[in-house]
Amino acid sequence: MPSDRILQRRAARTACAMAAILGTLAVAGAAQAQAASTGSGQAYPVKPIRIVVPFAPGGPNDILARLIGQKLTEAWGQQVIVENRPGGGTVIGTEVVARSPPDGYTLLMVSTSHTTNPSLLRKLPYDPVRDLEPVILVASSPNVLVAHPSLPAKSVKELIGVARSRPDQVAYGSGGNGTSTHLAGAMLALMGGVKMIHVPYRGGGPATIDLLSGQITWMFGTILPSMPHIRSGRLRALAVTGTRRAAVLPDVPPVADTLPGFEASSWYGVSASAGTAKGVISKLNQEIAKHIAAPDIRDRLANEGIEVVAGSPEQFGAFYRAEIEKWARVIKAASIKLE
Repeated sequence: MPSDRILQRRAARTACAMAAILGTLAVAGAAQAQAASTGSGQAYPVKPIRIVVPFAPGGPNDILARLIGQKLTEAWGQQVIVENRPGGGTVIGTEVVARSPPDGYTLLMVSTSHTTNPSLLRKLPYDPVRDLEPVILVASSPNVLVAHPSLPAKSVKELIGVARSRPDQVAYGSGGNGTSTHLAGAMLALMGGVKMIHVPYRGGGPATIDLLSGQITWMFGTILPSMPHIRSGRLRALAVTGTRRAAVLPDVPPVADTLPGFEASSWYGVSASAGTAKGVISKLNQEIAKHIAAPDIRDRLANEGIEVVAGSPEQFGAFYRAEIEKWARVIKAASIKLE
């Protein structure tokens, strides 16, 4: 008969073996649960991620993509690469993502132009709704309506009054035909019931130069580059395009105070190719939301006139579809076409 000491040793060894087996099963179960949550046979991410920016480097889309990429790299230990694919009014870069495998490893920075292109361009090589999966609406940034001091208007109401008394004589500029600043100007004219002359430029910079010289009377401009001219008095800020006042321009009312329902802010989001597993979309959404909502990131963006939005993929999807419908109405009513 074995002694009590031998029996105790055997019991201890058995207990250790069982603990090891249970630990192994627990780890395997956790891995399976994580893989299942992403809808794949393995955890996500297990390789580098690519964020396609359909614009040249340096703009807000690019800046936000690199900020997000850096934070995801730090959080997940997988390299997130930002790839600039400009051209075709965002069509080239968008098609790359729309045609990529639906595995969450190729993402797209989307913005206002993605919701105006369906109405501006005769044919797209992808469907802007069916071929893209919304991940998160990252941020939005209102533009500012700036006017030359020679324009006898200090508010949107007065601007509309001047335009009504001088039909087809008040000229406003934009960064080009079909750009967000052009469409915002067209929407203001439509909602105000007035006719104004649109003067397109090759970018906001040249338009601002002519506005400063009085060649045009007003335009919607990006807040940050407009601030020095507003502060110096060379330009007058009449309104912002968001639904409320901008933190960096607290004394400037929104256009919506005069024209209820007006909203024409620039916005920035992230999408993936259609069919990407819901678990991957959810993981991306939660991780990006966490980082952009951090106080240091939120404050840094606020100083540049950019407001963090976040929200669920479903909320972004609803917003995206509503933007397509809104701009379709404006483009049709204003008979805007790209040659």
